[in-house]
Formats: sequence, C-alpha cells, structure tokens
Amino acid sequence: MSINDPKDMDELKASRREWESKFLSSTSGPAPELRDHFSTMSGLPIERLYTPEDVESLDYKADLGHPGEFPFTRGVYPTMYRGRLWTRR
Repeated sequence: MSINDPKDMDELKASRREWESKFLSSTSGPAPELRDHFSTMSGLPIERLYTPEDVESLDYKADLGHPGEFPFTRGVYPTMYRGRLWTRR
C-alpha cells in the first residue's frame, strides 16, 4: 500500500470507515470505552485509529527526524529507546 497511490488511499479510507462502523456499533459490548473523549496532557485529542492518511502532509526530516537528531521526537540519543527501555530522566 502506498500513500502516493490514490487507489490505495481510497481503499484505506473505505477500510477506515468500515472499521469505525464496526467499532462504534460494538462499544456497548463487554469492554466499552471508558470516556467519550481522550486527550494528551496538553489537551490534544487522541483519535481511536491512526492511518497513513493522518500523516500525508508529514515532512519526515522537519517533523519526525532520525533518532538522536532534532526535533528529538525519538529521543536525544540514537539508541535512547532501544538501549535503556525503562530509564526515567
């Protein structure tokens, strides 16, 4: 699947809609969601599902970067989350 192929993106969108309809109809089952709205500590909403559709406009180098490089989304050291999994700093 490629986010650059419009056919693949259409299939992904249809698959997402199908998943949402299944999920939303099953939320009253044995394990319903605890809240109607989930968010980060900063107040940013957390969606139920993320797909490549959500990162279409992502500039990899500026927004994500490599481990150990600015903007440090993957840690300040290249092996940050692979060398010391449970270290708290």
